[in-house]
Amino acid sequence: MLSVSNLAIGYGAEAVARDLSFSLNKGEILAVIGHNGSGKSTLLKTILGIERVQTGTLTWTTGARPAPLGYLGQLTDFDRRFPMRVCDLVATGGWSRLGFFDTAGRAARRQADAALDRVGLRDIARLPLHILSAGQLQRALFARTMVQDAQVIILDEPFAAVDQTTEAELMQHVLGWVEEGRAVIMALHNLSAALTHCQHALLLGRGTGRFGRSEVVLTGETLVEMGYLAADQTRWLSQMAAPAGPADTAGADRPSDREDKHNA
Repeated sequence: MLSVSNLAIGYGAEAVARDLSFSLNKGEILAVIGHNGSGKSTLLKTILGIERVQTGTLTWTTGARPAPLGYLGQLTDFDRRFPMRVCDLVATGGWSRLGFFDTAGRAARRQADAALDRVGLRDIARLPLHILSAGQLQRALFARTMVQDAQVIILDEPFAAVDQTTEAELMQHVLGWVEEGRAVIMALHNLSAALTHCQHALLLGRGTGRFGRSEVVLTGETLVEMGYLAADQTRWLSQMAAPAGPADTAGADRPSDREDKHNA
């Protein structure tokens, strides 16, 4: 669906990353991995058209950017003080396709109600946003993305503020989109999720990127080389590849624990 060649991204004249080449196919998840400041959000905003392409090419197979693109930004970009209810937020996902007056507006709200059911928030649909927990708000934003009904869905660290149970539940919705033939680009810090669920990965760091099959790109050696992990943080990667016995599972560090230490 998307082919990118020798792309340079950044703000103004300053490049954050150069020489990025990768592709995105229908029915797959592309994981975008990188340390803070490596250009993950900048890349996603460039694909969305929010930031301009500095150099290189970004080509959609349709010849034009699909409309709409589904987008779920970081929670830090969202102001929950805006006077809006949960159901109103979710319904905005349909406005670009359906409008928001009369019949079209009612259609968007019907779709919003169905999406709220799917994420388990129907009972708080009429509550204001400012009283939601981070996990509830993230579920609401997932519901809004469902209502967007896009063929390409872009998620910027969608699990950053949720616990592991909620992450697992939300990941099932992502996998459902893939089964429907949609394409997903997802910026992540959870290497375990990337290796388990994402067919391809783009690893950003050192001002450039590496692209390929997730299990090929996200190796300990490459993660250290690209500045994402320190050498002593890669032990769990080899543990993931080896069968775990009773002693191994009892004392092994979870990937998310290691990543939390790194990110801190």
